[in-house]
Amino acid sequence: MLRHIVMWTLKDPTDAPQVKALLDSCKGLVPGMHEFDVGIKAEGLEANCDVVLVSTFEDAAALAAYVPHPHHQGVVAQIRQMAATRHVLDYLV
Repeated sequence: MLRHIVMWTLKDPTDAPQVKALLDSCKGLVPGMHEFDVGIKAEGLEANCDVVLVSTFEDAAALAAYVPHPHHQGVVAQIRQMAATRHVLDYLV
């Protein structure tokens, strides 16, 4: 299993619900995607970013199928315009 975590700081933090909706539309895009959870910064809780994606894939091949998927790439293009920073960590579980 491979965990894929992506965190974004947005140029305008009020865009977080829109980014979450975009990411949620990617849920279940490819076989081998097991978990796909999107969270946004909550008032009163510690956070160093505005949006986080925590997803789990069966293996590197499943993640490799997800990354270039046309729908995912469309979402990436939209989020890229709203993001100030992006951090990624992929690791084996």
